[in-house]
Amino acid sequence: MNLVTKRLLLRLPTKKDAEDITKNINNLKVTKWLLVVPYPYKIKDAFWWINKTLKEFRQKEKKGYHFSIELKKEKKVIGGIGLEKINKFIGTAEVGYWLGEKYWMQGYGKEALREVLKFAFNKLKLKRIEAEVFSENPSSGKLLELFGFKKEGYKRRAVRCKADGKVKDVIIYGLLKEDWKK
Repeated sequence: MNLVTKRLLLRLPTKKDAEDITKNINNLKVTKWLLVVPYPYKIKDAFWWINKTLKEFRQKEKKGYHFSIELKKEKKVIGGIGLEKINKFIGTAEVGYWLGEKYWMQGYGKEALREVLKFAFNKLKLKRIEAEVFSENPSSGKLLELFGFKKEGYKRRAVRCKADGKVKDVIIYGLLKEDWKK
């Protein structure tokens, strides 16, 4: 399953992606914003994630969709994006994403998120998407707000980041399909 934008190909990861994934995510400036990603991030971690993602994709009742973000002109994976905790009965899911530092501030996150939201609302027929962002990561919150996400809550000292071991506050964002800014 592929989602295609002008510059990006969002696709299932393959074992060939392990090196690109490791190169881009093995950076504390990236992993300190991700809940369960270790630092340092080793090639074995990439293989573990790829295998887990492929196994989940083969399940009939999908609880998530995870995509490698490939920059078409380079034919390299520059990040990842996905939907998790999909509940078809309620019509909800949680979105998460990351990009290698070299690819920040170039609109790739916006392009990938737009396509995943289209997939979530139009193809999966979800009614609500949520995201949890560390309070010290305003860039991620601004990206969500571009599409109409609203701040809905604040959880103090709610999670421990695997990469840096710090306990962090989390801002909860939510987007209803009718508030979605395509």
